[in-house]
Amino acid sequence: MTINMGPQHPSTHGVLRLILTIEGETVVKAVPDIGFLHTGIEKTAEAKSYHQALVLTDRMDYLAPLNNNLGYSLAVERLLGIEDEINEKIKFARVILAELQRIASHLVWLGTSALDLGAQSVFLYCFREREIILDIFELVSGVRMMTSYICPGGLQAELPTGFEAQVRAFLKLFPDRLREYHDLLTNNQLWLERTRNVAVLTQEDAIAFGTSGPTLRGSGVVWDIRKVFPYSGYEQFDFDIPVGSAGDVYDRYMVRMLEMSESLKIIQQALDGLPTGPYRVQNKKVTPPPKWQITGSMEALIHHFKLFTEGYRPPKGEVFVRTESPKGELAYYLVSDGSPNPYRMHVRSASFGNLQALPRMVEGSFLSDVVAAIGSIDIVLGEVDR
Repeated sequence: MTINMGPQHPSTHGVLRLILTIEGETVVKAVPDIGFLHTGIEKTAEAKSYHQALVLTDRMDYLAPLNNNLGYSLAVERLLGIEDEINEKIKFARVILAELQRIASHLVWLGTSALDLGAQSVFLYCFREREIILDIFELVSGVRMMTSYICPGGLQAELPTGFEAQVRAFLKLFPDRLREYHDLLTNNQLWLERTRNVAVLTQEDAIAFGTSGPTLRGSGVVWDIRKVFPYSGYEQFDFDIPVGSAGDVYDRYMVRMLEMSESLKIIQQALDGLPTGPYRVQNKKVTPPPKWQITGSMEALIHHFKLFTEGYRPPKGEVFVRTESPKGELAYYLVSDGSPNPYRMHVRSASFGNLQALPRMVEGSFLSDVVAAIGSIDIVLGEVDR
């Protein structure tokens, strides 16, 4: 029998349609059907200036917009040739925000995948802690989700008063809450039965299908872009790369749980070493003049007007920049033809690569295990379809 699972099914974590051929309760064949959330973000970006295209990146992996902002900003900065002008304050602030976003994304994954398997209370607890992180994002940018706060050339605004205190309060609170999640799930017999030896992905298959992030590391592959190709000062921080061994749903669960602890360590180090300095590069070709100058200087007003109407023009060239998003390897390929708009933008999204491995995980498994498998790879369809 051939059945449709999705695209309206809540356990597909978005508008994913799975065409499942089943024999009794066993899945014989699984075919993911994507494109229901196609927004044309990459092509739309080519009709926008580099600064305008930033807001589109928020809407790909909409559960980790700041990580998208960071990858895009690094690519544009490399095109402009201003990588070396990014000071330590900007780098450290970006790392703090990116790791907070990683935790927030993992909390959505944990809450929703636990809900899929019947653990309703975990869902409520996870969103309780995520709200605290979104409060921090609202403090710095005025927006809770689609912040566009990390931008080419630095940050959109100065870190506000109270930022450090609010982050430290979260660092103090969250370890106990993380232990609470472990107490509820990690040794829970029902959880073990639904996740152990379920949707197994071998190390060879994980590599062959192009998976990355926790999905790849859950299969025992030690690969993290923050370590292999460090960016934004990650080489200055001490943290470990959690890996699994069995490549099942439980290993992918444990990898993400341990990653949240490692993110806390990174945030603590970055916050303790956060230097002073400007929040944007002091480069007039990229950075608009401060507001106080615009009111008293015609030259500053013209500069501001031209920067926001025409944009900046990177020299001709192409760049490829990799980052480690909560889902895995997020890479931006940008081509400049010397105009104010990108000639070509292509995104290597982690969710797209990870979704390719789903049929290999579920074929031969029970129908009920498909739900566990989808939750374990943590896909976001906005990033898959783009």
